Amino acid sequence: MATVEKMPMLQEGYEKLSSELKRLKAERPLIVDAIEEARAHGDLSENAEYHAAKERQGQIEASIADIEDKLSRAQVIDPRDLSGDKVVFGATVTLLDEDDKPVTYQIVGQTEADAKTGRISYNSPLGRALIGRRVDDEVEVSVPAGDRYYVVSKIEFV
Repeated sequence: MATVEKMPMLQEGYEKLSSELKRLKAERPLIVDAIEEARAHGDLSENAEYHAAKERQGQIEASIADIEDKLSRAQVIDPRDLSGDKVVFGATVTLLDEDDKPVTYQIVGQTEADAKTGRISYNSPLGRALIGRRVDDEVEVSVPAGDRYYVVSKIEFV
């Protein structure tokens, strides 16, 4: 029997996916109306509106199925309930790079990751390298730009 892999995420990520699912489900009837209207125009083989509406319907249905799958496997984690001296999912980690310049990242789920805002996936190369580390541990990570070296300077659960 196959096991269903849980998908860890923060409450914020769960709510964002839920609202996106509601938005897509609300768009469904509009697409059906667009298909009906395009169908009323006659010959479907040369009807660009019909083909565009059918393509959009396929995209929406695929997105709905994907989001419903993610939500069904969601394991919502609140970092404030966590503690310890190791980097785990939800932890906010301050690293010192090779120039002793601090950089801070929060370890989040795949759907929540956004490196520009300091949120990296637990599945990213840096995220995988950080999981299980403690303060003062050295971390080496291979990225497309080359190998990077960090030292864990602080672990917080906020």
